[in-house]
Amino acid sequence: MEFLRLLLLCLLVAVWLLAAADVAAAQKPGCANTTWCGDIDVPYPYAMNEECAIHSGFYLNCSKTKDGATKLFHGHGNLEMTKISVQDNKAWVKTYISRQCYNQSTNRMLYNDAWMNITSTPFVLSADDNKIVVLGCRSLAYMLSDSYAIGCLSTCNHGVPLKNGSCSGTDGCCQLDLPKSVRYYRGYFNELYNTTQIWQRTPCNYVSVMESAAFNFSTTYLTSTAFYDKDHAKTPAVMEWAITQDSCEEAKINKTVPYACVSNNSLCITNNAGYACNCSKGYEGNPYIAGGCTDINECLDNVTYPCAGICKNTLGSFTCSCPQGKNMISGVCMEDQKSTWMAPVFGASIGLVVLVVAITCAYLIRERRKLRYIKQKYFRQHGGLLLFQEMKSEQGVSFKILSEEEVKEATNRFAEQQVIGHGGHGKVYKGVLKSNVEVAVKRCLTIDEQQKKEFGKEMLILSQINHKNIVKLLGCCLEVEVPMLVYEFVPNGTLFHLIHGNYSRHISLDTRVRIAHESAEALAYLHSCASPPIVHGDVKSANILLNADFTAKVSDFGASILAPSDESQFVTLVQGTCGYLDPEYMQTCQLTDKSDVYSFGVVLLELLTRKKAFNLKGPEYEKSLSMLFLEAIKENKLEDIIDDQIKNDENMEILEEIAELARQCLEMCGVNRPSMKEVEDKLVRLRKVLHHPWALKDPEELDILLGESSSVNTTGVILSTGNLSITKKVAMGLESGR
Repeated sequence: MEFLRLLLLCLLVAVWLLAAADVAAAQKPGCANTTWCGDIDVPYPYAMNEECAIHSGFYLNCSKTKDGATKLFHGHGNLEMTKISVQDNKAWVKTYISRQCYNQSTNRMLYNDAWMNITSTPFVLSADDNKIVVLGCRSLAYMLSDSYAIGCLSTCNHGVPLKNGSCSGTDGCCQLDLPKSVRYYRGYFNELYNTTQIWQRTPCNYVSVMESAAFNFSTTYLTSTAFYDKDHAKTPAVMEWAITQDSCEEAKINKTVPYACVSNNSLCITNNAGYACNCSKGYEGNPYIAGGCTDINECLDNVTYPCAGICKNTLGSFTCSCPQGKNMISGVCMEDQKSTWMAPVFGASIGLVVLVVAITCAYLIRERRKLRYIKQKYFRQHGGLLLFQEMKSEQGVSFKILSEEEVKEATNRFAEQQVIGHGGHGKVYKGVLKSNVEVAVKRCLTIDEQQKKEFGKEMLILSQINHKNIVKLLGCCLEVEVPMLVYEFVPNGTLFHLIHGNYSRHISLDTRVRIAHESAEALAYLHSCASPPIVHGDVKSANILLNADFTAKVSDFGASILAPSDESQFVTLVQGTCGYLDPEYMQTCQLTDKSDVYSFGVVLLELLTRKKAFNLKGPEYEKSLSMLFLEAIKENKLEDIIDDQIKNDENMEILEEIAELARQCLEMCGVNRPSMKEVEDKLVRLRKVLHHPWALKDPEELDILLGESSSVNTTGVILSTGNLSITKKVAMGLESGR
């Protein structure tokens, strides 16, 4: 009897342990798997009790608004959610609209800039489901995020009736693809484009990020405020969500955050937000709950899983068979007997198969010819014949025209493992040509019509650029819709990674000044020696590569950067990198060599301070490095922001000179900035001072060292206007009669 009691007690303990383990794996005791907020289903890992959510990022707030409606909001904020899908790991929300309207009472433009910041949440905006939409008959609007700005120009053809549903850019509406992994954005308008003159017909301009499937252009959006008023200045958008920002492999070994895919027959997936969970094929339900993925009974759904015979459900699948005496033929159970009519049917079937094979072969041959014709068309369209003839006339030109197959073979069919960089225009892959030469292949997404017409000529010009501090363009592939560029491979990463990737790594002042000088020399070459001159357009530390001995090589100056011969070609979409953008360019949309000078000034600041050009998470006055620097100069607090690794009493005079050079590069007006050649000359002289430290102690020797260049003058932009600095001492020596 005592033995039976002991056995019963052991069984009860085992059952309790199993139940407790199941609760711990799924969620806390007393929490339901699914709750409702009005008619919105709120499944786990979400919860309307902060203690029941998988973590604080999945806490939702269900409350009633002033008009009595029940609405669901994320956490303690005002981000309204309208639908949640565990199967797709997506959530539908409402975002605000930015608008620019003419105010009749003040005769001025009224601006309402909308923004979204979900950087501290599990969400990213879905690039597949959303679009950037710009409305207006005279609207240049753009979306500013933490790493880029992208927008488009929306106009109307006067005299041409507007059409509902059309959104091509010239009918009062334009759209742009949303980049991946966006967690922050803000809508802005270029003030040069407004409705001051046309407000009676079209009073407002708008820009918003919204769900593609929910947008259908209506002409009333231009002639009234219906678009803004339709849902209290909100539009629907789709967000992807993940449990954490880890990959699946990282999530499984992370000991601080429990692994979320707890159900049997569940699997881990990686999306743009991080890692999430799904049920395995043949199962459905909630993978975040223990036992949440249940088998699909395919036999109950004959439409999705057709079976003309006997259907038998199995775990994760099903079988379809025929009764005894019948065979499955073309999905139908038929009698297993020979009859006189089987022979002609069999013969007709053979004939039909032969006919289908013949038609298929003819179709494949036609498609192959069509593909060859398309490739030839692209080759001619991109100037391939002109480029090929010019290459034949040049002796010893190493530039190559590669086929699409050669590029695919070099990059292992553009495998994700070969990706070494991402940009606003596409991806960069590491590859190896048949000649065992390591290369970097830049695969862009788009190219405009003007570049298509001039591509061959521009490629020949770029291929002839031969400078030790510029990444060499080795070839291109022209038989695709958007040409691919092939560059030499630079193995040691970017200057951005060197400066910001490992803060404990010591980088000497001499190394920093040398990298700055080599980069300036490359840009001066592009501006002054290339024919025609080349404006880089996106100078930043991420576009300065470093080879094995940390020699700088400027990169990412493809076919779209030749200085235009026609002034009308200057106007372009507002697109670049936050923190480096020339403020004058943002106002005029004109890209010049002085735009590169401004961006290079920001790179100098990165080398001086080891701070990022744009820091979204910092305080308001520290978000822009250039603004932080100019404020420090104004308050005479330069030493406070200089990197401690290079700051000492012996170096301060040199550092002040570099800071003064950066300040001149950051002048708001482009004409007040030095040229890249002048910047290069100044850095040359500073390098000589660094290599001869005794000159700092001997003013006469210092004057000789820095004054040896005939380009030094006492009033030019190279000289400092602050305290008595190295260059000013040289100027004083020249003024005294040297």
